[in-house]
Amino acid sequence: MKNITVVGAGVMGKGIAYSCAVSGFEVYLNDINEEILEKAKKDIFTLLDNSFQKGFISEDQYQNAKKHLFFETDLEIAAKDADLVIEAVLEKMELKIDIFKKLDKICAPGTILATNTSTMSPTEIGAQTSRPDKVIAMHFFNPVHKMKLIEVIRGMETSDDTVSIVKEVGKKLKKETVEVNEFPGFITSRMNCLIGNEAMNMLMEGVASAEDIDKALKLGLNHPMGPLELADLVGLDTRLRNMEYLYKTLGEKYRPCPLLLKYVKAGRLGKKSGKGFYQY
Repeated sequence: MKNITVVGAGVMGKGIAYSCAVSGFEVYLNDINEEILEKAKKDIFTLLDNSFQKGFISEDQYQNAKKHLFFETDLEIAAKDADLVIEAVLEKMELKIDIFKKLDKICAPGTILATNTSTMSPTEIGAQTSRPDKVIAMHFFNPVHKMKLIEVIRGMETSDDTVSIVKEVGKKLKKETVEVNEFPGFITSRMNCLIGNEAMNMLMEGVASAEDIDKALKLGLNHPMGPLELADLVGLDTRLRNMEYLYKTLGEKYRPCPLLLKYVKAGRLGKKSGKGFYQY
């Protein structure tokens, strides 16, 4: 594995691209939206500068990352030489399938195609390609450069070789991996969505303020971030899509809190819109 392409230059995509670049890979970051891609480039180079100045990365890592990071709107140019492609677009199955069908035609037969989904089925995605044995989910966490875990989710047809190679990539990224047999929500999203949804229900019921609910979980249960803060960071529209998928596949206990639906309808999407459960 030398060349990695990341598709989607949003919060997760640019974080994955940064982490791959400082770990010595040649990285193409692709997005069809030039404005989003330009913002990602600016954010990545700012993070590189700050990380180098604070001593988190060496001068070699800093210089090599700048030299081996490329930003490209044309998917064919970005992915044609990739050994591994990591898709990090919106949690919409039809969008992911469309991208994987294109990648299947563009990439060499040996290229591994991974999705950064937090809930969706790599089996379903892989079935739309000619290489289901080389399709897998790599679920990174936000912020990617700080979070230590990658969930590696094996689809029904994913080969042992594909799993082994992806775990090796995880090691090179200085991440820990856990192997998951595909089931809706995997490990972390199932737990996280339940906790977050209950926190939203408590806020809606007037049990406590957002600040006190988050404080209780941080200090009482030793969570590094409160569930409402975390939902704001992830994006309330993203959380709602995850909840709707889990509700559809796993049943009633994942029914999205009405307050979450109301906030998304109002455009209160969390940190990215300036207002969610908190003001930014």
